[in-house]
Amino acid sequence: MPDLGSRQVSQLPPLQAIRVFDAVARHLSFTKAAGELAMTQAAVSYQIKVLEERIGAPLFLRRPRQIVLTEAGQRLAPAVGEAFAILGQAYAAARGGADGLLCVTTVLTFASNWLAHRLGSFQIAHPALAVRLETSSRLTDFAREEADIAIRSGAGKWPGLEAHKLFDADFTPMLSPKLAASIGGVKEPADLLRLPILDPGDIWWTEWFSAAGVDSHDLAKRPGSSMGAQAYEANAAIAGHGVAILTRALFKAELAHGRLIQPFDLVGDDGHAYWLVYPQARRNVPKIRAFRDWLLAEIAC
Repeated sequence: MPDLGSRQVSQLPPLQAIRVFDAVARHLSFTKAAGELAMTQAAVSYQIKVLEERIGAPLFLRRPRQIVLTEAGQRLAPAVGEAFAILGQAYAAARGGADGLLCVTTVLTFASNWLAHRLGSFQIAHPALAVRLETSSRLTDFAREEADIAIRSGAGKWPGLEAHKLFDADFTPMLSPKLAASIGGVKEPADLLRLPILDPGDIWWTEWFSAAGVDSHDLAKRPGSSMGAQAYEANAAIAGHGVAILTRALFKAELAHGRLIQPFDLVGDDGHAYWLVYPQARRNVPKIRAFRDWLLAEIAC
């Protein structure tokens, strides 16, 4: 006669269906979930249907241009997320050295322009804890990846994750003093349009010029390429190749030493910020708590 544990396992739906549900619940999008899982949207829909049939209730309400979790879906999503977090912890522990290694993933510019200059003080305070810093622009799946902590920009609302705001991801034009002098100085916002603009298709430019009362409708027609990270655009601006639109908190040293200048006080803000995030189920893990407390103290300085 099978024991209770065996019966409970036998009653579980297919793991693939649970995995797909977790991704859709986090993104509230079949399309984004399909991209994350490298599946077709039809395959994602099929797995959700399989799970809904096993449960006997719909998990999502399909509305025009959006989906939302049903009451059943809202009950299931946190438990599934926590279960994957536990599996992730068990996997990391099985690989060995989990308690002595802290894996932090963040975007390139935050890593190179802010975190790298300060990380030494954390390692001095915690010499037994090795830090592995990884850079990536994609969202982190804590249930399937080895990351302990992520630092990302966004609105700060990610299901199942604890989020601590670090600073606003505001934006304003910056350029080299030499480039500004090449046109006799930048005296008003419209003067910037007389200079090369780095990544002219960036929506930040449109929003900033609009706030400045400057017509920039021809800006997107300019030739240019996206460099993919503020750090690269800032380096190009320092070299005098054009004007970059950047987040002030990430380029304090460049501004303080005169490698870049911020010609106007006007700063754009689309509501996004930089956040420290990690699974809610892991908020009391010592190495996560140590890094969180250190980072929030550094931000407050």
